Amino acid sequence: MKTKRQASTISEPSFAAGDSRPVLITGGAGFVGTNLAHNLLEDGIPVLIFDNLGRPGVEHNLDWLKSVHGDRVQIAIADIRDAQAIRSAVHRARQVFHFAAQVAVTTSVEDPATDFEVNLRGTLNLLEAMRSARNPPPMLYTSTNKVYGNLEDLTVCREGDRYVPRDEDTARYGVGENRPLDFHSPYGCSKGGADQYVLDYARSYGLPTTVFRMSCIYGPHQYGTEDQGWVAHFLTRALQDQPITIYGDGLQVRDVLFVDDLVKALRLAGDNIERLRGQAFNIGGGPARAISLIELVKLIEELHGRRPELKFAPWRTGDQKYYVSDTRKLNRAIGWQPEITVPDGIAATYEWLLMYFEGETRYNRQRAVEVRSEKR
Repeated sequence: MKTKRQASTISEPSFAAGDSRPVLITGGAGFVGTNLAHNLLEDGIPVLIFDNLGRPGVEHNLDWLKSVHGDRVQIAIADIRDAQAIRSAVHRARQVFHFAAQVAVTTSVEDPATDFEVNLRGTLNLLEAMRSARNPPPMLYTSTNKVYGNLEDLTVCREGDRYVPRDEDTARYGVGENRPLDFHSPYGCSKGGADQYVLDYARSYGLPTTVFRMSCIYGPHQYGTEDQGWVAHFLTRALQDQPITIYGDGLQVRDVLFVDDLVKALRLAGDNIERLRGQAFNIGGGPARAISLIELVKLIEELHGRRPELKFAPWRTGDQKYYVSDTRKLNRAIGWQPEITVPDGIAATYEWLLMYFEGETRYNRQRAVEVRSEKR
């Protein structure tokens, strides 16, 4: 594994004339950012990755993007809390996708100050950079379903291995954007506050900004942990023959969305930002792609050939027994709807993780040979 890059640099691209302004992706070496960057670059659109490389695994994503696209991808190794760095990047950009964030509820509870600085102060830095630009680039911000709180008033009952809402409309369509905001946990507060700032800067300053309130996204290039990216985390634990810890009873339901479907929505929204300006949209797999934790474990058992060992622990702060996105507003706005089924998406993610771990094993073996040679 390569050592963590320290210097803040921007590599110079080799684009043809007319392609000088890149799409800026903050947190661009992360899971969603990598998939979006790859999609844009394949279409010949220049990309500027802005990332501090603080999250485990993102070095691999950055190296992969460089190996596939070479100098066509620009890289700024910098932190969203650095107002001058983000200002410089924004003033170069034709469009902005803002993914840079502290992403874990548990981390926010342990260190709320850092969570605030990254998620809220960092977003404000970006908005102010846009406001200072002569021609502000359009910006899409990825918020979270956590802005709706833990949905305590949503009555659920058990059906098989999952919870379902007693309210017929919620069971049929999911949670809509008319749901009252109710920030829970420092993470919910910081992401929710940023969500509102992004919307208000469209209202108060006329900036071309919009918000996606995302449910559970999964797919290749996701290095899931216990705190974030639970689908990839469950698959990783199974591949490593390690137990999976379930917080709660495992009947909690989320709508999962394969990253390719999200990238299509991001691209469509980016192309129609003027019509979406100042609005928030829920995005996820919707009711057709809702799955409980226990149901995912059963899918993994079918793929992996054996059932992962399960351990259970108490519910965590702000956890929801049921959250499924009502995506009808986004569908009406841009005509988007997901295409990848849950079984197909889970299988594709499993295969990618399998190849990744095989590659890591080969690398570690080669490195061990090099180390032994160096000692001789």
